[in-house]
Amino acid sequence: MDPNTFAYLILGLWPLIGIGLFQWLPPARAFLANLFLSYLFLPPFPTQFDLPLLPPLDKDTLPAFTMLAALLSARMRDHLAQHPLLPQSVVLRMVLLIFVLSPVLTVIVNTDAQFTGRVGLPGLGLRDAISLVLTRLVMVVPMVMAYSLLRREDDLREMLMAFALFGLIYSLPMLVEIRLSPQLNNWIYGFYQHLFDQAIRFGGFRPVVFLYHGIWVAFFTMTAMVAAATLARHQSGPQRARAIVVSLYLFAVLVLCKSVGALLFALLLLPLVLGLSVRLQVAVATTVALVALAYPLLKGAGLLPEQALLDLFSRISPERAASLQFRLNNEAILLERANERPLLGWGSWGRNQVFNPITGRETISDGRWIIALGFYGWLGFGAEMLLLAAPILVLFWRFGALQAAGISPLSGAIALTLAINILDLLPNATLTPLTWLLTGALLGHCEHITQRGPRAEGSASAAQHEPRKKGLQSVI
Repeated sequence: MDPNTFAYLILGLWPLIGIGLFQWLPPARAFLANLFLSYLFLPPFPTQFDLPLLPPLDKDTLPAFTMLAALLSARMRDHLAQHPLLPQSVVLRMVLLIFVLSPVLTVIVNTDAQFTGRVGLPGLGLRDAISLVLTRLVMVVPMVMAYSLLRREDDLREMLMAFALFGLIYSLPMLVEIRLSPQLNNWIYGFYQHLFDQAIRFGGFRPVVFLYHGIWVAFFTMTAMVAAATLARHQSGPQRARAIVVSLYLFAVLVLCKSVGALLFALLLLPLVLGLSVRLQVAVATTVALVALAYPLLKGAGLLPEQALLDLFSRISPERAASLQFRLNNEAILLERANERPLLGWGSWGRNQVFNPITGRETISDGRWIIALGFYGWLGFGAEMLLLAAPILVLFWRFGALQAAGISPLSGAIALTLAINILDLLPNATLTPLTWLLTGALLGHCEHITQRGPRAEGSASAAQHEPRKKGLQSVI
């Protein structure tokens, strides 16, 4: 079924809603509201407006363009006059530039048409170059805005409160779908966004709501639960008690999501967030991020111990082992295709895919890493992974100086959450605007702490942010 008129109406009205939020709320809170509301509640693919030269305007890209438009407002111009929008590091600026502009080189080497049996794919041209560059640009809008708007410890706390608050809000439609089956997107927007049999797990249903898959919903719930647990550790009094209740409730909802991966991540993260010092949290986060960065390199070099991984999963669950085998086989096929144009990739129109010459069916690609590698080659993919991992690596590399300058104790838990998200990009395509939110906020905090000097923020900053801190604290 196709999206109904209401789905397109809500998506089309979003720019007015998004700009209105920036008029009604302080910039940081308006940004968080834009990001969470659009990601969680707008209709998913295939609801989109496909205009010439632009990437498809959907629940990810249209809010990003809206936030870019908000940057032109007088309030945001005043803010940007005092706070940078781009990383101060020359190296990171170069990586960001490569990330956004490398598709131009990808298009240049992909002007030839491709034919496989009954499948024919066009060569790329100027329109594709513009569209791909704009796609990469809007992807990082949440990162650069979080970098500029969420720099202080109070900002990080408000971001975690937003995760917990929207986790609470989203749990209500989730519980409806757990009980009745995932039907809300069908009832409201007129279509079901995935394969229904993948929502049936362990004799019940896992919620999908308005996201792309139950995996996305479970991962968001896990992130919201970890955010609440982080607040519980670093707050006191009634606020701590409320945060404990919220984290326990969200953990129960996560169990009901019936997603083994997200539940394992939660069981891994909870003791780390609640029990380790910030230094050890950063060390573990760095290790996880480096493992995630190493996986594509080991896979590409043929050094990944795949049989050992399969044997391990077989002891846990034969079904999970079969799923892993399926993924590894598809990765191998797609990696072979990517290695035909390793540096710059194949670009869009499905040119990175391998098609059955008789049926025309394409190879299934699950992990974000193999999708990005096939699209943009090692240059574009490497820039993407480095951008995501940059704040964790900066935090680890400069931890001594950052600690002396007064790094927020919340930063360790945020680094762990981001690292787990990067790790999850290996089996799943869970690169969302919320991933870039964590990246930008953590990077902005690190650079802000470096620039302000040792222990300089003090009570003046706390007083400055107190008015907009109370609203969420009354809930969490």
